[in-house]
Amino acid sequence: MARITVDYTAAIWQSAGIGRLTRELVQALLALDDSHDIRLLCMGGPAQRPADVPIHRGRPVDFVHVPLTDRWLYRLWFRAHLPLPIETFAGRSDLYHATDFVLPPMLPGTRTVLTIHDLTFLRDPTSAQPRLLTFLTNMVSKSAQRATHLVADSLATAHDLHELYGLPQDHITTIYSGVNERFNPRPLDGEAQTLRKKLELDRAPYILTVGTLQRRKNHLTLVRAFGELLHREGVPEGVQLVVAGSKGWLYDEVLGEVKSLDLERQVRFIGFTDEVDLPALYRNAAVFAFPSLYEGFGLPPLEAMASGVPVVASNASSLPEVVGDAGLMVDPLDVHGLAAALFRALTDGDWRAESIHRGLQRAATFTWRRAAEQLLGVYERVLSA
Repeated sequence: MARITVDYTAAIWQSAGIGRLTRELVQALLALDDSHDIRLLCMGGPAQRPADVPIHRGRPVDFVHVPLTDRWLYRLWFRAHLPLPIETFAGRSDLYHATDFVLPPMLPGTRTVLTIHDLTFLRDPTSAQPRLLTFLTNMVSKSAQRATHLVADSLATAHDLHELYGLPQDHITTIYSGVNERFNPRPLDGEAQTLRKKLELDRAPYILTVGTLQRRKNHLTLVRAFGELLHREGVPEGVQLVVAGSKGWLYDEVLGEVKSLDLERQVRFIGFTDEVDLPALYRNAAVFAFPSLYEGFGLPPLEAMASGVPVVASNASSLPEVVGDAGLMVDPLDVHGLAAALFRALTDGDWRAESIHRGLQRAATFTWRRAAEQLLGVYERVLSA
C-alpha cells in the first residue's frame, strides 16, 4: 500500500476556483480508492482537523497540519532558499501531489505529481498582480521541470505547458473537471422567490456571469455588449446582467464602464455567491455568459449547462473543449458579436431548446468520478515507473 500525500491547502482556504476543484476531486478520489494510504496536508490555520475534510474508507482521512501558511513557507523555500523538505511536516511519502502550481522541496526519491491549472500569467501577464506575476513566472517553470508528472486541466493548458516550457507531451496528463450533481435543471419548491428576495433581484429575466472581477474574465466587454443589447428591438423588458464574483485585480474599470453607460440599474454586482445559492442562481438565469479571455478549464459554463441554461462563451483557450456545440462561441473582444449572441440566446426559442438539450447531454459526460479515476491512473503510473 503506497502512502500518498495530497496538498489540500487550497480546498481549505479558497472558496471558489482551485479550492472548489480540489475539494471535489479529492472527495471523489477518496470515495473511489481503497488501495492506498491517502493523507491530506494543509498549510496554515488551526491545528485541529476541519469538520469538512472528507471521509476515506468510512473513517476520517489522515490530516496533516503545517503550522506555517503557504505564504510563509514559500518565503522560506524560495526567497531564503531554505531547503526544508515538505516531509519535515508531512512525514515520508511514496508520492506527493502538489495541487496548486508550485512544488515544494522534497526528499530525494519522492515521486511527485504537480497540477498546473493554467498559464494565464504567461499568455497575458497584465492579468496578474505584479508581485504574483513575478512569483509565478519564477516558480511554476522550476516546479514543472522538477515534477515527476504533470496534470493539466485542459488540452489547451497541456499545449501551453508543451509550447511555453518545452515539456514532453507524455509528461503531461489532461484531467477535465466534473460537475457536482447539485447543478441540475430541477428547481426546489419556492427557490426562485427565495433567491430573488435574498439577492434583491426583481422578477425580470437576467443574464448571469460567474467569476472574480479581474481582467481576464473580460467583464468590460460583457458590459459593453450588454449595453448594446438593450438597444435592440425584441429584448425582454427589464432584462438585467447579474455579475456574481468577488472583486479581484483591476476591477475599477468595469465599475466605471457601467457608470459611463448609465447601466447602474440594469447591471447588478452581487459579490461572491455562497455555494449553497449557486445552483439556484444558475437555474433561474435566462442565459449564462462567459466571455473570458483565458481559462485553464472553465467550470462555470459547465455548471450552467448542467443546470439547463443556454450558454454564450468565448472561443478562447479551453472553453471550446468545455462548451463544444452546446452553446454560442464568440470572439471575446468582439462587442457586437457578443451582443448578437446574447440577443439570440434570449429570443430564439428553437435555439434555446436545442442548446439546453445539448448542454445537458454534454455536461453529463464531465464527472468527478471519471476525473478521480484518471488521477488514480496517474498515481499508479508514477508509482510504478
